[in-house]
Amino acid sequence: MPGAKPVAAKPAGGVVSYSITIKDMLEAGVHFGHQTRRWNPKMKPFIFAEKNGIYILDLQQTQRLAAMAYEKVRQVAGTGAPILFVGPKKQAQDTIREEALRCGQFYVVERWLGGLLTNFQTVRKSLDKLTDIEKMNTDGRIEQFNKKERMQLEKTRDRLERMLGGIRGMEKTPGLIFVVDTAQSEIAIKEANKLGVPVVAMVDTNCDPDPVNFPIPGNDDAIRSIRLFSHMIADAVIEGAAFFKAREREEKAVVEKASAEKEAEERTPRRAAAPASRQELAPRVAARLKVGELHDDSTLDLDS
Repeated sequence: MPGAKPVAAKPAGGVVSYSITIKDMLEAGVHFGHQTRRWNPKMKPFIFAEKNGIYILDLQQTQRLAAMAYEKVRQVAGTGAPILFVGPKKQAQDTIREEALRCGQFYVVERWLGGLLTNFQTVRKSLDKLTDIEKMNTDGRIEQFNKKERMQLEKTRDRLERMLGGIRGMEKTPGLIFVVDTAQSEIAIKEANKLGVPVVAMVDTNCDPDPVNFPIPGNDDAIRSIRLFSHMIADAVIEGAAFFKAREREEKAVVEKASAEKEAEERTPRRAAAPASRQELAPRVAARLKVGELHDDSTLDLDS
């Protein structure tokens, strides 16, 4: 990504993580908040100064919190859980869609449908309906309907594609959501909180950071700022997903090896035990003599 220069950093604990440089953030305008009269007092800990009626965010805190967010996303993606990118704001839509697709994940860039997370089974039915309408077009079944009915089906398909197209293939609720503009995505965040789904979000000076598990203080209006952090989150997903796939391959190899060994063992014929030799029987006879089981005049047949 132009302008983004991720570097390795060592936060507390010595774990190598992802970081964006202060220079990258300055160039992207991450530090610019809203006018001082349009602020949320809960954002005070993340504000560095006020200049010309605009709040300036503390980029050192942003850098630290962004690294923490990256690590969380990487961990969740490493379990194979889906990640949902949410950005209904106009200047975020294209970037959110592009970055979600780049890392093979899901997105919502239109108005959030209430219950998308908390009533996911109903949403699945709507997705099934979308798939069915598309199949009708492909196999010609759509021709069974009259013109008015076909137009209605086309409208339904377009609406469902626009609202839900970004989550096609998402078979279960996401393991984490990444949000740009918490104000416009308030319902999405509430649903995630209710289900215990971690929320990573960009929070500007007019936002409430409390419902966000991993806040990234930054300008959520500037396209370059949005792109910088969306790209970072997508990179975290890619890294985590690669780890998950590698672990899957290793586990599959172990299972296949164990299965092959078991099959080989089952195919190998078992040999009957050979009769004991005279040398093997001699110690047993001596032991029996010692305990008086045999008398001196007993006939000792070492071949029996």
